[in-house]
Amino acid sequence: MKNTSFNFLLLLLIVITTQSCNTTKKEVAEIKKPNILFISIDDLRPTLGVYGDSTAVTPNIDLLAKDGMTFRQTFAQVAVCAPSRASLTTGLRPDSTRVWHLGDEFRKINPNTVTMPQYFSKNGYHTVNLGKIFHNYMPDSISWDEPDLRPEKYLRKDWLNRDGETYYISEAVNKSQAIKRDSLLKLRPVRYADGWNTGPAWEAADVNDSMYYDGAQTELAIKTLTRLSKSNEPFYMGLGFFRPHLPFAAPKKYWDLYDPEKIPLAENPNVSENAPNYTMNSMYELRHYDGFNHIGHPQSDYRMSEDTTRILKHGYYASVSYIDALVGKLITHMKEIGIYDNTIIILWGDHGWKLGDHNSWGKMTNYNIDLQVPMIVRYPNQENRGKQTFEITELVDMFPSLCEIAGIDIPDYMQGTSFVPLINEPNREWKTAAFSQFHRRPRHAADGNRYMGYSINTKSYHYIEWYDWDNTTGTRGAFKNAELYDRLNDPYETVNIADQEAQSKLVKQLSKQLADGWKKAKPSNI
Repeated sequence: MKNTSFNFLLLLLIVITTQSCNTTKKEVAEIKKPNILFISIDDLRPTLGVYGDSTAVTPNIDLLAKDGMTFRQTFAQVAVCAPSRASLTTGLRPDSTRVWHLGDEFRKINPNTVTMPQYFSKNGYHTVNLGKIFHNYMPDSISWDEPDLRPEKYLRKDWLNRDGETYYISEAVNKSQAIKRDSLLKLRPVRYADGWNTGPAWEAADVNDSMYYDGAQTELAIKTLTRLSKSNEPFYMGLGFFRPHLPFAAPKKYWDLYDPEKIPLAENPNVSENAPNYTMNSMYELRHYDGFNHIGHPQSDYRMSEDTTRILKHGYYASVSYIDALVGKLITHMKEIGIYDNTIIILWGDHGWKLGDHNSWGKMTNYNIDLQVPMIVRYPNQENRGKQTFEITELVDMFPSLCEIAGIDIPDYMQGTSFVPLINEPNREWKTAAFSQFHRRPRHAADGNRYMGYSINTKSYHYIEWYDWDNTTGTRGAFKNAELYDRLNDPYETVNIADQEAQSKLVKQLSKQLADGWKKAKPSNI
């Protein structure tokens, strides 16, 4: 009798415990916040099939777009890496972050800055960083629980400040890089990319995807996702791909996807007519690479040969297709381990890139070829999938938007606007304008002076005002010149019409709208 009673009590205890455990797991599953995969693709303009580029071979990103929302009118706040990334990761605009060019570091300027991953970490997320989310190797350990994961073979001590885009397959190139770097560091010990950004502007090695840095990094991301999937804690993974940044080095099979003779050349190969002589950057980025040391300023008589133009453009497209394949591999793995459905994925470019447009190669202008970027979002329980919106959005909108999607409070100091209502109603009226700017430094301006250009994009027009700029105080001086482009009738911005008498009223109106700022451009119907 005693044994029977004992066995009954034991059985009852097992049942109660099992039910309790099952309930707990169910409750945990129900309350677990969605994961976040934050995919940055460096220098990516909307060279994607889903954005209407019929040349681009990007099936995986296009497939992601079919499961999410594609934003067709998204603008960067600055068309260069560090300022753009500082703005979107803090939710603040450049004149607030005071990060205006590559050398500015937001953490040194304002040590109390709270970044997006830092904020999500405070709200229960485990934050992990692989690759370029901020600028170069600036992992910012304050922002991440795991700040700087790298593939094992790249963990050499002398490579810790080296960028992922600077690696080649060719041993001859590697030896040449080391020799050049030693010479450069003797002249000045602190250099961009730690002095490794030399070599050819392209490479097409017949190797496996993982032999280049982005491929090796993707393999590490896959292993990390597997590890993170076993935790009940939601994760925020920042994954920053380096391609299609120069050099255009990608496995040969992605070059083979294209016939260079069929890749169309730029629709606007000339500097904009009537543009001030400081609108264009000097192309110093491309000048670092072999054979390009003596290229001229775009606002000079310099013209690149068509053969070189086709090789460079071919390399850019091959690099985009390479990253597309890696994104596909990543998403396939997420589906296999069962975390895709409960993960917010946002894929974006930090600014555009000129491929012969305006007689130039690179970014660093206020023109829309440099300001317009891709942004694709998909998330659990999303109502609208496979849709596109042509309403105006900005990269600074990402921080508040991800907060809303994840169900956490939006900080009250955000200078962007959550685009979640726009996902639910893609055709609703939204922002009346996007705001951008660029600091033109003396050594890169055709006239050798310093300026700040402020840009406003409406649906119909793009207006820019240029001012003198005091780099010491970070304040603008006298008004210098204006640019106005008709976005509907001159989408490639070939002719500046700001000085035309017929446009005087419009110029005055847009100047006021620019001065009124982003707050007055916010949606009125939310």
